[in-house]
Amino acid sequence: MKQHSIQRVAPFLALLIVAIAAIFVPTLPAFNDGGKYSSADISWMIVATALVFLMTPALAFFYGGMVHRKNIISTMMKSIVATGVVSIVWVVVGYSLCFGDSIGGFIGNPATHFMFKGVASGAPWSLAPTIPLSLFALFQLMFAIITPGLVVGAVAERVRFTSYTLFILLFSLLVYAPIAHWTWHPEGFLFKMGALDFAGGTVVHISAGCAALAGALVLKRRQSHIEQQEIPPANIPYVLIGTGLLWFGWFGFNAGSAGAANALAVSAFATTNTAAAAAGLSWMFFDVLRGKKPSVLGFCIGAVVGLVAITPAAGFVAIPQSIFIGFIAAIISNMAVHYKAKSSLDDTLDVFPCHGLGGMVGMIMTGIFATKNVNGGGNDGLLYGNPSFFFIQLKALAIVVAYSFTVSLLIFKFIDIVLPLRVSIEDETLGLDASQHNEKYGRRPELA
Repeated sequence: MKQHSIQRVAPFLALLIVAIAAIFVPTLPAFNDGGKYSSADISWMIVATALVFLMTPALAFFYGGMVHRKNIISTMMKSIVATGVVSIVWVVVGYSLCFGDSIGGFIGNPATHFMFKGVASGAPWSLAPTIPLSLFALFQLMFAIITPGLVVGAVAERVRFTSYTLFILLFSLLVYAPIAHWTWHPEGFLFKMGALDFAGGTVVHISAGCAALAGALVLKRRQSHIEQQEIPPANIPYVLIGTGLLWFGWFGFNAGSAGAANALAVSAFATTNTAAAAAGLSWMFFDVLRGKKPSVLGFCIGAVVGLVAITPAAGFVAIPQSIFIGFIAAIISNMAVHYKAKSSLDDTLDVFPCHGLGGMVGMIMTGIFATKNVNGGGNDGLLYGNPSFFFIQLKALAIVVAYSFTVSLLIFKFIDIVLPLRVSIEDETLGLDASQHNEKYGRRPELA
């Protein structure tokens, strides 16, 4: 009983401490333009930041439409709550861990921008000199928010809400922040090694995909999966809405990663749309080839896989090559989903086959198709006579896969010791909407 009381009090108490501490943080003047910033770049990056934020509720619709009707709200809630948890963590210490002064190329100094110290008034980020540091920090926040939200799909329909909220916190600090620092900080060791990840193939998708695999293994199978029950998607129009909003938001995700309103942003915008289109068609046509009927669900999942795969490559590859990237990524993920369905692995919404493998394919394709003709700050890939860069990409991929999977596995196991990670069989049978939130899709439980 005492432990149950502590579990109830701890989250509120932690937020209360942060809120009171925030009162005493010194307030400095906001940035002074002084002619050093570009109004066009600021305008575009504000829009791009908002677009990336939109991807989190979009993801909630995408996932919510694919689970059982009795778990729609709980699944959507676990994605959307990341907007709250990660936003506060980011201001307190998350941004510092990602982009603060580098400690050996592995992590940022948490004191550099603790409680956003110096962010509102500081000098611009070295790789985004035409926009205020505060805008850069907010843009990066949106990436940090959606990443743990992606993991939800693998553990849906059986993970406890409070336990998953703790996972979001620990994952953001122990997995996302180090990988973001390695990859995107000029002193990060993967950055210095020459690995290229334009908008988050490793930082977002591989890290989330491997964490999803770890979560599925720790939580084990749902009762419905053990009994081989066929669970039809609860609301396919939700999936379609989610896909459309994800596609729309992804233009900010990838094109915004150029950091300015320039030719590189235009190129990334074009490769993003092209890869998604190719992948949606590829998944759907491949299903038809295997004797299935063309489906909305197939096109939607394929399009998202294409968006995932183009993410690391968007600002480094040309538009024609993005067709192939989307095409091949969809086939690889489709086959992975097919073989996973024959196994005992219960990754509810195929997060690892789609996001994990999609991100890996994207990193490999970047190593093949990257060209300095698109981005002079990048590199030439294998297709353009530079095999050494291709192997750098493979090395970076392997490091991130090993780190994310191992640390995420430890996080899930730790949480299972501190809090029950999985709901009871009774709650799972009743549905997590009612058992975890006392809510029900379409009507209140007491009216059901």
